[in-house]
Formats: sequence, C-alpha cells, structure tokens
Amino acid sequence: MTPDPQHPAAWTGADLTTSTVWVHELTPDEVGELVDLVERLQRAGVPIDQLHRQPLALPHLSPVIDGWADELDGGRGFVLVRGLPVDELGEDGSAMAYVALGLQFGVPVSQNAAGDLLGQVRDDGSDPDDPTVRRYRTRLAQPFHVDGSDVVGLLCLQPAKSGGLSQIASSVTIYQEIARRRPDLEPLLREPWYFDRYGEERPGERPWFAAPILAGLGDRFQFVYLRWYIDKAQTHADVPRLTVAQVELLDLIDELAHDPAIHLDMDFQPGDIQWLANRTILHSRTAYEDHDEPARRRHLLRLWLTLHRNVADGTGLGGIPVKASR
Repeated sequence: MTPDPQHPAAWTGADLTTSTVWVHELTPDEVGELVDLVERLQRAGVPIDQLHRQPLALPHLSPVIDGWADELDGGRGFVLVRGLPVDELGEDGSAMAYVALGLQFGVPVSQNAAGDLLGQVRDDGSDPDDPTVRRYRTRLAQPFHVDGSDVVGLLCLQPAKSGGLSQIASSVTIYQEIARRRPDLEPLLREPWYFDRYGEERPGERPWFAAPILAGLGDRFQFVYLRWYIDKAQTHADVPRLTVAQVELLDLIDELAHDPAIHLDMDFQPGDIQWLANRTILHSRTAYEDHDEPARRRHLLRLWLTLHRNVADGTGLGGIPVKASR
C-alpha cells in the first residue's frame, strides 16, 4: 500500500511553482472548436442536462483531453486549463462548454443529497455559522480536503475582489512525510475514522460514516481527508472520542498541507478550469472578499466526475448518494 517514492503524484509546490508543465493553454483551434460546438448545441435547443445524449465530437481536443485523463488518473493528479472565452460564451455557453469537456473523460455524479450535477460555488447568503451549511456556499476559508468523486473540476466565471486563492497539495507527498517524520502515527491512517454526513444522510442512515483516511482500491492510493467532518462527528454520542495520537496525526496533516514548500497556489482567472484527482490531491481555498455588484461577485462552476475508465471497471468514486424523493 505504501506509495512509491517516485510516484508521479509525489510532487511539492516548491517543485512546480516556477513551472508551467501543469498548465494547458487552449489554442485558437481548440477554442474555436468549443465555441462552434456550443453554438451548434444552442441552435438545436439542447439543454445542458441532455448533453450526455449528444454527439460531442472535438477532434482537436480529444487527444489532449485523453492526456488530461492520464495525468489525473496515473500522473501528477491535476491540470489547469486556461483560456475558455467566458466573456464571449456567456454564463450559459461557458457552462455548456465546460460540461462538454468533462463528459469527454468522465461521468458527472451527485455533489449533494439533492442530486445536483453542476454545482454553483459562490456566496449564496447562507449563514456561515449554520453547522449544516457546506463552506463552498460562503466566503469562509475551506481547509484542505477531498471530495467524493474521482475528479473535481472548477470553472472560474468570475474571481473574487480579493482572496479566494486555490491551494492544492499532494496527499502522496503528505503521506510520505508522515511515514518519515512520525512512523508511529502512520498505522493510524488505516484505522476507521468517523466523518459527519452534514445532514445528507438518507432515511435510516446514521448521521456519520466510518472510513480509513488511507484507503485503496486494489493497489491504488487513496487519501480521504475532511478534518472538519471528522471534528463535527465528535458531536455524536455514539462516535468514539478522538485519541491524543489521532489529534496529533490530524494536526500533522494540516501542518504539512499548509506548508508553502508542499502546497501549490493557483490564483484563478476568468476562463480557468482546474481538474483535480481526489485520490491523490487535497485542495483548499482561502477566505475572500466580494465585489458589491452582484454581476462581479466570485462565481465558479463545479463538476464531480467518475472517470470513464473507472466506471468500466467498477472502481470509480460515485459522489454523494441521492435521497429518495418524498
């Protein structure tokens, strides 16, 4: 289960800060292909939730997208795609182009118990002190964590007035540092940990679930980390209390992820698309300040995807189970 020290996802921010190997600038031909596709679909009146039923031929982009999938599934674990013309396409057209790209290498899966497939990441006025409100709906900082799918994608339509910096860290590197610095804590990663469901449990389910932080499917590395879900689970009387050693381990994970030498910062521009592999990447966001004008406020679109290759072999991470409608 121990990852190879030469694992392609065992990078540090210090290694990549001055590199652009992880950035794909869309070429004029690739942009033109996407714009033509969106215009054709809009003329035909195809709704965005029916895109999966449409032929979405992208001859220039298809081999490039295959490379993104390889990078996400067995490589560095992330890609930043730059240059989607969001001003030209508008919000609806940009969303359509974004979903069309995601469909090339994955199947959208539910991001919440309501079954939403295209998430709106913005401050929607929700009370940040409400313990059931997920943090992407507020301006609060989001600590390092993973999501419940193979891949999470974010399209930036509008950045914040200030803040809102995306930060990512290799969980492979973090694991290796734990094993090096505190080998006495490393075995705890494989034991059951208790996570709150944040009100998204289905009828008959407990409001928490148990899973190891270091998990895997076959030989595949997978690091499941949501510190505030673990902390919130401690409010349930039937959840075992965290031990001193477990708290030390959680604190060490946070310390490593926040180390500027380990994590990588990304300051989104309009038209940027970030694709991350949840198995090997932790991601966070700094707190932000928004513009007063509604049209200028920070707004990202989010996709959770199960990779096509993992749907085929049954190893994909399938999002949050949807509650049955009443």
